[in-house]
Amino acid sequence: MASLILVNGAQLARQQTGSLGILCLKANYSTEEPRKLKSTNLATLKRGTGGRSSFNGIVATVFGSTGFLGRYVCNKLGKIGSQLILPYRADHYEAIRLKLVGDLGQVLFHPYDLRDEESIYNAVKYSNVVINLVGRDWETKNFTFKDVHVDGARRLARIAKQAGVEKFIHLSSLNATPEPTPLVIKEGSKFLKSKYYGECAVREEFPDAIVFRPSDIYGQEDRFLRYYAHLWRRQIRGMPLWYKGERTLKQPVFCSDVAQGIVNAIKDPDTQGKTYQAVGPRRYKLSELVDWFYREMRKDEDWWGYLRYDLRYDPTFMLKVRLTEFICPSYHIGDLHRERVEREYVTDDVKKGVPTLEDLGVNLTLMEDQVPWELKPFRAALYYDAELGEFEKPAPPQFIQ
Repeated sequence: MASLILVNGAQLARQQTGSLGILCLKANYSTEEPRKLKSTNLATLKRGTGGRSSFNGIVATVFGSTGFLGRYVCNKLGKIGSQLILPYRADHYEAIRLKLVGDLGQVLFHPYDLRDEESIYNAVKYSNVVINLVGRDWETKNFTFKDVHVDGARRLARIAKQAGVEKFIHLSSLNATPEPTPLVIKEGSKFLKSKYYGECAVREEFPDAIVFRPSDIYGQEDRFLRYYAHLWRRQIRGMPLWYKGERTLKQPVFCSDVAQGIVNAIKDPDTQGKTYQAVGPRRYKLSELVDWFYREMRKDEDWWGYLRYDLRYDPTFMLKVRLTEFICPSYHIGDLHRERVEREYVTDDVKKGVPTLEDLGVNLTLMEDQVPWELKPFRAALYYDAELGEFEKPAPPQFIQ
C-alpha cells in the first residue's frame, strides 16, 4: 500500500514540478505504531477550537439536567464543544431530548438515584466538572427538602471530591438563611432553610466549590411569570398579595444569564471557592411587577375589574391553597402551595461585596425586553391578529435604583 502511494505521488509530482519534485516525497506507512496516550481521561486529550464539533476539554456531569435551568446550561455547554454526562431518574424519555444540545457522541446519559452512591460515582468518575442543579420546590412523600437540598447535595460533593473532580458548581438560593422570617407559614420557609444548610454541607465536603445564589428565575416554562399568569393564582380578577405587594422587593434574573454565568465560571480559573449572586440588573416592587404582567396579558382588551388587594384579609385564598395541596399532593395546580406563597413575599437580599453575574462577564437581560415575549402565549384574545400600533404598549414597571 505504501509503494502505491509513493508511485502515484511521484507521477503527480513529476507532472507538477518536474523530476526534482520526487526528492521531496516521503512515504507514509499505515503500519506505523499509533501515538501512545498518557491518560485515557478525555479531559487530558488535545483540545479543539471550542466550537460545537470540537472538544474543548470540559467533561461535565450535570445533575438536574432535565429541569428548567438544566436545559439551558446543557445547551450552552454543548455549543462550545463540551462532552456532557447527564444523569437521569425515572423515564429516560424526559432526558433523551437533550441529545441534541451537543454534537454526535458528545452527550451521554446515565441512570442514577440521589441515594445510590455507586450510580453517582459512575456518573462523575470521568468528569472534571460536576454541576448540581437538583432541587425541589415542594416536599413529597419520597423526598423532603432535607433529603434533596442537604443530604443529596452533601453526597454529590463528597463523591465528586473522591473522584478527583476539579470544579464543583452548586446552585443554592439568594435568600437562603438558617432562620427565615415567617409570613404565611408559622415556621417560615423550609425551602430557604434547607438551601442554607445545603450550601454549608457542600462547603464542608468540597471547600473549593462554586456556589450560585439565584433570585427568581424567569424564562420559558418557568415558575415565576407563569405562576402569576395562571388563572388558579388569581381570585376571579383579583390578585391577593401580602400587603398588596408594596413591601416586597424582587430582582428577577433571566435563565439564559444564569446559565451563561455557570459556563463562564467553569472557564475562569479564579472562581474556585467563590459565591456569586445571580440577580437581574434592576430591582422592582412586587406590586409593580404583577400589575405590569397583567397589563401585558390584557393589553388587547379592556382590563376593567382587575384588583390587587391584601392577602391577609382574604381567608378563602389560603383555603384554596390547602385544597390544592390536598387534591394534588405530587404536582400542584398552577404551582400553588404554601411554600411557594411563603417565598413569594420574601424580599431579595442582595448583599454588598458579594460578586454577581456581571463579575463573570455576563451582559444581563432587562425584563422590559424579554417579559412581553414570554407572556405573549397568555395574552387575552390571542386569536385576534392586531395591526401594528393598534393597541398602546403598556408602560414598563418602575424600578428601584
